[in-house]
Amino acid sequence: MEENRFFYDFLMTLKFPEFYAEMINLIVLSLVVLLTSILLNFLSKKIISNFFVKLSSKTTNNFDDYLISNRAQIYISKLIPVLFIYWVIPFWLMGFESLINYTTIFIEIYFILLIIWIIRSFLRSGKDYLKTIESLKDKPIESFVQVCLIVVWFLGILIIFSLITGKEISTFLTAMGALSAVILLIFKDTILGFVASIQLSANDLIRIGDWITMEKYGADGDVIEINLNSVKIQNFDKTITTIPTYKLISDSFKNWRGMSDSNVRRIKRALLIKGSSIKFLSKNDLNELKKIKLIEGYIIRKEKEISEYNFNLKIDDSSLVNGRSLTNLGLYRVYIEEFLDKNPSINSEMTLMCRQLTPTSQGVPLEIYAFSKDQDWKKYEDIMSDIFDHLLASLKTFHLELFELPSSLNNKVNE
Repeated sequence: MEENRFFYDFLMTLKFPEFYAEMINLIVLSLVVLLTSILLNFLSKKIISNFFVKLSSKTTNNFDDYLISNRAQIYISKLIPVLFIYWVIPFWLMGFESLINYTTIFIEIYFILLIIWIIRSFLRSGKDYLKTIESLKDKPIESFVQVCLIVVWFLGILIIFSLITGKEISTFLTAMGALSAVILLIFKDTILGFVASIQLSANDLIRIGDWITMEKYGADGDVIEINLNSVKIQNFDKTITTIPTYKLISDSFKNWRGMSDSNVRRIKRALLIKGSSIKFLSKNDLNELKKIKLIEGYIIRKEKEISEYNFNLKIDDSSLVNGRSLTNLGLYRVYIEEFLDKNPSINSEMTLMCRQLTPTSQGVPLEIYAFSKDQDWKKYEDIMSDIFDHLLASLKTFHLELFELPSSLNNKVNE
């Protein structure tokens, strides 16, 4: 080691005071170490970066491309000058024992941080790579990567505290056991988010790209990110709603994935029919409605069936209330189902019906329940509008009226 003090010995021959000789020798050696470290950093960065680039060009797997984009090669190249400095510390700072200790601790801490950054780069690269796999593209990979990063940082910080204080890691773990209640309180959201992420993934409740609705938080759109603490949803008005991950387990939400997977979209809307417009149909009414091709066969078949029924029971059909008779509302329901069944935009293989709901103070609800073949929002709305345009316009043909609240115009007409 004495040979590393050649400059100090040279200064002493020039009769420099010992203190100044020590300081000048330290400064000169520090400059030499610094310049050498810069040169090593430049060379290692050049060599390792070139190696990664060549490896990336030769492999068909794009994992190494993500390593480059996440700067893994930069962090790895920094290990060379750090290890060099760590090796030369005893020669460089010989005679300054306290400085050796502090510098060693500092370099060791920086080395640990470098290892953490390298692991972080590999984890992020793995996350980016897994997102390119079709079967994993919609899984909450971000959450698991964040958990791994928390564990890595936790271990790294424990080691750093151990280096600074000179105490064993087990000492800190024991102290943390005593403070577990405080730690659980501080990291409550993180722990809940981690558990929720596992439940969401294991039960396949939500995926990236799913359309979900959560009215409590004003969320109605596509899931764009699932991480440890939150789920980001891009609403249809392009705003972003952030919901705590664990809320998707504790609260209810609607996932429209089933609709997306079925390649259809449900139509469920009711017409409010004015109760006073509902009536039995006379022979003349039925003859007029037979002109409608969709229900012509149904009317003929029903007329025969009702006629036989009434005849067998010797029912006086001079009054339509006696026996069985067709109503305009019932015939309109049949017409709607036939119309929907023949509509090329409606999937007739799925549930298709027109049902009468419980009468209300605002009329008799006649609900249409069917599925359109097109999921696109605009096309879906166009299909539904076209259907109800037709049904609203055809109400008068069946002598039915749509319920409307009294208006000033109606009042004037009545007057």
